[in-house]
Amino acid sequence: MREVKDLQGTLPTEILYEVTAKRFEYTYEVLWKTARLFLLEEKGIECNSPMDCFKSLYSVGLIDEKCSEDIPKIVRMRNSIVHIYDFSLAEDLFKFVKDKVIPVFGGIVKTLRENCRG
Repeated sequence: MREVKDLQGTLPTEILYEVTAKRFEYTYEVLWKTARLFLLEEKGIECNSPMDCFKSLYSVGLIDEKCSEDIPKIVRMRNSIVHIYDFSLAEDLFKFVKDKVIPVFGGIVKTLRENCRG
């Protein structure tokens, strides 16, 4: 997802926003499913939805409070992404991903890496 920032200025705006939306979707799906597997294998916690998995990561101390405040917004954005039909909503998504999602997801990935047996 960090590459989204690097693409700004190299792609036409509409394509940049579409690429950002797709990368956000893919990254979100992979991250929550990775968290689900991590929680099951490392902590014995079963979760079956993205929000449930993110809440479980928080409950075991793997997501800090600042990130946990952004998680519900990220989940809502992911659920509403299929309803983005106009340029202003796409622009809002791009800014949200750049400002909120990338730092939160980056923190979660770092924490999972640090806590995996391997």
